[in-house]
Amino acid sequence: MSSAAPTAPDITPERSLRRADPAARRPRTARVLAALGRHRADLTLALAFVAFAGWLTHGFWPDPAARTLALNPADQALYEWFLAVDSRALLGDFSLLTDRLNAPDGVNLMANTTVIALGIALAPLTLLLGAPVTFAVLAAANLAGTAVAWYLLYTRTLRARRLAAALGAALCGFGPGMVSQTNSHLHMTAQWLVPVIVWLVVRLLRAADPERVGPTDADGSVVVLGPDRRRIVSSALGLAAAVTAQVFIGEEVLFLAAVTLLVMAVTCAVVDRDLARRALPGFAGGMAIAAGLALVVLGFPLWFQFAGPQGVADGVFSPYHFSADLRSWWTISPLSLAGGDEAARLTTGPAEYNSFLGLPLLLVGAGCAVWLGRRRMVAVACAVAALVMGALSLGPVVVLDGTRTGLPGPYALLRGLPVVDGALPMRFALAVLPLIGTLLVLAVDRALAGTGRARRLVPAAVGVALLPLLPTPLPTAERPPLPQFITGGHWRTCVEPGGVLVPVPLPSPREPWPMRWAAAADAAFRMPEGFFIGPYGRGGTAAFGTYPRPTSALLGDVARRGDRPVIGEEQRRQAARDADFWGASCVALADGTPHGDSLRITLDQLYGPSNRVADAWIWRV
Repeated sequence: MSSAAPTAPDITPERSLRRADPAARRPRTARVLAALGRHRADLTLALAFVAFAGWLTHGFWPDPAARTLALNPADQALYEWFLAVDSRALLGDFSLLTDRLNAPDGVNLMANTTVIALGIALAPLTLLLGAPVTFAVLAAANLAGTAVAWYLLYTRTLRARRLAAALGAALCGFGPGMVSQTNSHLHMTAQWLVPVIVWLVVRLLRAADPERVGPTDADGSVVVLGPDRRRIVSSALGLAAAVTAQVFIGEEVLFLAAVTLLVMAVTCAVVDRDLARRALPGFAGGMAIAAGLALVVLGFPLWFQFAGPQGVADGVFSPYHFSADLRSWWTISPLSLAGGDEAARLTTGPAEYNSFLGLPLLLVGAGCAVWLGRRRMVAVACAVAALVMGALSLGPVVVLDGTRTGLPGPYALLRGLPVVDGALPMRFALAVLPLIGTLLVLAVDRALAGTGRARRLVPAAVGVALLPLLPTPLPTAERPPLPQFITGGHWRTCVEPGGVLVPVPLPSPREPWPMRWAAAADAAFRMPEGFFIGPYGRGGTAAFGTYPRPTSALLGDVARRGDRPVIGEEQRRQAARDADFWGASCVALADGTPHGDSLRITLDQLYGPSNRVADAWIWRV
């Protein structure tokens, strides 16, 4: 052999590596398969939650653009517009003050429930398939995601058995309040970060306890580890991130979670004073880190929401109107298996069946709390928090069977407080779902751990209480198709991207349907007036929509009644002033608009002869 001949290592390193790759991959694949095998039951349950959520919302498919939630179509149109505006972040065209509605003033996105984080995260889906598809996906994903998140919290943090965790998680994700809020309130059903926040708070508390114990040593004695500063800091970092994300998903859910956790923390401190004294320094320090970090990110957006352009510092809803009827607590939701339509009179609308838990669940939940007693501090905290949040949901004056009793409700104590005063009292009832769910989990888990009659009776009682609340599919209906003028992109012959298109009639809080035009066009053009929250109430307080311009009011009257008003020179001058105020390039009237002939004649008199583009008449102004 020649000394110049290459040695084996020199000749086949690549070939050697190629032979080793499959061997290296096999253990990794085996580990993944083994992990899937270990969590097969958990994955099966998660898929069951997804399938059930899909069944509840199957009315959207196969064409979400042609379907709408029959019980709340106006809010669906609003949220589809929100998702379209959020998706423009992917195009580099996004601001907390959007100019795509209410031209020329714009809309403060932080002052509205615009689900910014969800809209941006799903922007590719919106831009590819349209806002209605994203809306339908989120409607189901929020239900399933919330149930899965609570299931993981119950099994990983409470160490509950799967059956117990599944029952509680199902109530948290598919309870009456969650299903009713799915009627277009995406910001209220996106609760899957709440269990993450709870886990991080619990993790922080455990890490802050100086008497935290570890495994026993060789002689069997308990090892006291003391506070875990690294875990305190990591929990604070995670908590800051989760809170920040939730602000851009739904602030109201975060507010309800914070109030609930505060009540539970105070209860735990009273029940276990030793733990409170021991853990308070580390826990308070970790919470301070989390609050400080979150404030760094959220400081400007929150200022923008309350004091920025088009911002509002108060709520738009009256707590006297949006209070839970006391009778609704032992009534079953019309959207549940055992519910009836007559129960709908006990609330303000089909999206607010928050307190409709039914008498069986209330009795079983109370029985579980009594049975668990003081043995579990968590059970005591959940029971107290459920009573407090349920009482607050009754509002400033207790209402019974639709009649104001004159009896002050606990919420009256909160009247006038910043932020709190803008909340809807009846939505405090949403916090009761996971609290009762947790009590059920603890009770069923304790029963399954025993050998007596309770092992069968408790799970059976819980199942009987939950069965009447089984939700039914959300009612959907067909909605009018969008004009080809929009779907075919013909609007570009009327207005440049970013310009102002005036649909007739103009969108309003009661009739937001033209906002579907903008959503279908990915919010590429601006639009006057609309459905939003802005500072147009008395004294600059919060209100829905803005003041309609005279021309808008005139066209709205024609659209409602079909009248053909006399148009004189003054009306024409006013129409020109309004078009200038809006910065309008074009006015459009689509075929099929109610009283379209009267509207066209009126517009011809206001702006001159029209031009035909696709299935719409346009006036360039």
